Amino acid sequence: MSSNEPANTGRKPRSEAWKTALTVLQTAKPPSVPEGAEVMTILVEFPPGDPGTPPHRHSGPAFGYMLEGEMLFELEGEPERVIKAGETFWEPGGDVIHYQDGNNRTDSRSRFLVTMMCAPGQPMLTLVDDEELAQRKDRRAPRPA
Repeated sequence: MSSNEPANTGRKPRSEAWKTALTVLQTAKPPSVPEGAEVMTILVEFPPGDPGTPPHRHSGPAFGYMLEGEMLFELEGEPERVIKAGETFWEPGGDVIHYQDGNNRTDSRSRFLVTMMCAPGQPMLTLVDDEELAQRKDRRAPRPA
């Protein structure tokens, strides 16, 4: 061993994988994070063809990643769209109604992760009743024919 070579201290060589291990999947500027928010990460799984959660809202912003399958996703004021495995989504929370998150496939389950910032003392998810949906129907994007 020459004097210019480092001594073998029995440690494994340091990996360089960390330099390329990170991939940015989504960036967003949410309107605000509720004061004293609690952060929660959940896994949602729907069987084939399941319509998902009824119209609802969250007390703070939510950021998601589709793990498997497809989701039919619709927020108030935006047209419905399909989110596929490997894609991200987010919603601002607060007063915005989340109309759809159902499984878009009838032949496979859907699975997605969501990290949400919940206002303290408020539920993570609040269902929206039919009366409010009717009052706000003008805020929903046009429906596909």
